[in-house]
Formats: sequence, structure tokens, C-alpha cells
Amino acid sequence: MKPAILLIEDEAAIADTLVYALQAEGFEVVWRALGQTGLAALAERDFDLAILDVGLPDGSGFELCKEIRKTSEIPLMFLTARASEIDRVVGLEIGADDYVAKPFSPREVCARVKTILKRSRGTAARTALFQVDAGRIRYCGQLLSLTRYELGLLQVLLSQPGRIFSRDQLMDRVWGDADAFDRTVDTHIKTLRAKLHQIDPQRDPIATHRGLGYSLQLTP
Repeated sequence: MKPAILLIEDEAAIADTLVYALQAEGFEVVWRALGQTGLAALAERDFDLAILDVGLPDGSGFELCKEIRKTSEIPLMFLTARASEIDRVVGLEIGADDYVAKPFSPREVCARVKTILKRSRGTAARTALFQVDAGRIRYCGQLLSLTRYELGLLQVLLSQPGRIFSRDQLMDRVWGDADAFDRTVDTHIKTLRAKLHQIDPQRDPIATHRGLGYSLQLTP
């Protein structure tokens, strides 16, 4: 199924360009020219991401974002002619995931959309498998009994699913200045894997990349 994008933009020329570019990248796009019709579209069906113009005829895109955030955590991107730092900060602080100033490259917008969707899927997958709360981690609904260093390793891997962390990076982030041997990371990864395997023998979310390091793979 194609990812569905809701575009709320009152300038037809800009909307046409973005709709064409996004459809060419394999997205389904629904275009609305007003904030209120955009809200109605959100109420009618599910979307994977919304792109909002800040300057809409029937209100501010910032206010529209606040309204959407009352009921939805859908990823949001702002399009705007206002490129000042304070506007970018405000947009991000009220719940947007990205902010693109006009004029912009349609290819850049498509690339940013893909990045946001990839990140949101990683978050969703992480939420499904792992729940982190007050320094405790549950895996498949079960609380993990972890040592200090096992917990640290898992927290680092969970921070960026899919990213390969080298042994040196893991040593630096988890052990810091503490004395540790070359195989310390490997040993703790082994015990961490064993604890995850006890809960779900069919899944091995920690991937070894020979000569590179380790990553957390959350896709089936």
C-alpha cells in the first residue's frame, strides 16, 4: 500500500508541483487548499504524513498544527515563506517534525518526507517491541532484568534503530572513561542477546555487522 500524504497548501502552482513530485516517488497525495478542509480530510481517513503551509487563507498553519496535535501524532512538515530562525523554532516546538522554507526543491521535500517516514516507522516498531520507562525496558511486554552495561548498550541501540554503532562508539557511550577490554562489548552483547532470546526465541533484533559493529533491527 502506498504511503498517504495530506498536503494543505493554498497556492495551486506549488501544490501541483509537490503532488507530481510525491506521486512520482510512489506516494498517494490528497491536496486541500484550506486548513478546515484539511482537518476534515484527517477526520475521514488515516494519513502517514501531513504537509502544512504556514500561511493559509483561513488561519495560521501553526494554529492548525496545534489543533491536529490535540488528537493525532501524525508526522508533520511545515512549508513556509518565513525562513527566520524563530519561526523554525516555533514550528518545531509546537509539534512539527520538519520545516522547509520557500522556495524549495521538490526533490528535497520528497527526501525529507522519506526521512520522516523512516524515522516514524522506526519509532513505531520500537514502541511495539520495546517500552522504555524510567530507566526500565520491557521487551515484548516483559520487563528485562539487565545489568548496568547491558541496559546502557540497549539504550544506545534503541536511540537510533538501524544505525550501526562501532565497538569504539559503544564503549565510549556506555563505559566512558572506565577501563574495559577489547572484547567487553562483544561479551555484554552476547548476554543481552541471551536475555532477549529467552523471551522471544524466534527473533534476534541485535544484528552483528562483521568488522563494523552492531545495530538494532526492528523490522520483521
